[in-house]
Amino acid sequence: MSWIRQNAVKNPDVLAKYTKAVNLLKQESSGKSTTDFGIPGPPNPVSSYDVFVIWHIQVSNAAIPPGGNPMVRNWAHRGPGFLPWHRMMLLYLEGQCQRVLGPKDKPDRTFGLPYWDWSVDGDNGSSPTAPIWQPTRMGGQGMPVSDGPFAYRPDDPKSFTVRIESAYDGKPSQANGGQGRGLMRQFGIGWDRLPTGTDVKNALAFGPSGPNPKPGDRYDVLDYSVGSDGFRGRLEGWTPNPNPRNARPWLHNQVHSWIGGDMSPASSPNDPVFFLHHCNVDRIWESWLERYNRVYAPDMTAPEYPYQGERINDALDNPGFSTSIGTMLDRREYYTYDAMP
Repeated sequence: MSWIRQNAVKNPDVLAKYTKAVNLLKQESSGKSTTDFGIPGPPNPVSSYDVFVIWHIQVSNAAIPPGGNPMVRNWAHRGPGFLPWHRMMLLYLEGQCQRVLGPKDKPDRTFGLPYWDWSVDGDNGSSPTAPIWQPTRMGGQGMPVSDGPFAYRPDDPKSFTVRIESAYDGKPSQANGGQGRGLMRQFGIGWDRLPTGTDVKNALAFGPSGPNPKPGDRYDVLDYSVGSDGFRGRLEGWTPNPNPRNARPWLHNQVHSWIGGDMSPASSPNDPVFFLHHCNVDRIWESWLERYNRVYAPDMTAPEYPYQGERINDALDNPGFSTSIGTMLDRREYYTYDAMP
């Protein structure tokens, strides 16, 4: 059975289901403590939602190649695995939302994660009061956020609380000794505008070309890094990059930079808008895959060193079942989108 992922702004009922599910997961114990995840300090309970925060921090600190620098390339960022890894993460979160939204032992398989089409807001001037930021939707900015479904109230133990964050070394740490703090957003500080519809179209147009394109041609190119001018690099946000010292972040990176606050570090899933954002990134990738016959690079002819973990049949870093990058190229048996860019 497949479900439909819908526009968060145009379908407020679906967005309301999402915010309800996130808060339910935030209140639910995962059955594990911070100690189980190697987080320093006294053991504190970890919620089912915070497991995703820790997972994202840890994968951001897992270098490719092993022993390398994760800030150069890691299992989920700065390389070709960026899109398939985050697609897998979305599916895990989606399954957890379906579980808590349904009655006991009967997940709500009609629920699909909503996406935030940030290019519409980019075309409209990147307003900090755009529909997505209204109190009835995701709430606005603040240090901490004080309105909407994720507002922080120190006297209310059920209000949305950030308890795990990433330190400057990229490793997970407790926020305020496990006591927690409010969610933080600072719009327009890291970058002053959101991507536009033209930016999305330019990335989608970057596909295989010539009379005999190779499989995966222009999805990504050697050396599969932040400097590789393929579709993945354009969607992740590293290219085009004419002046690295003062370069504009593009698409995915630009959205993180514009929102700021908790969307900036490796613990960015602390902000539930993270999943609406990545759902839109996945939607753009799905549109590209439909156009260009679901191709990927590198294939298995790429050397094990330094590309193991990024080749099409390599296993994705995940906590559950074993799955390869190639299986993420087509998940239409699970979900589709209501509209494609």
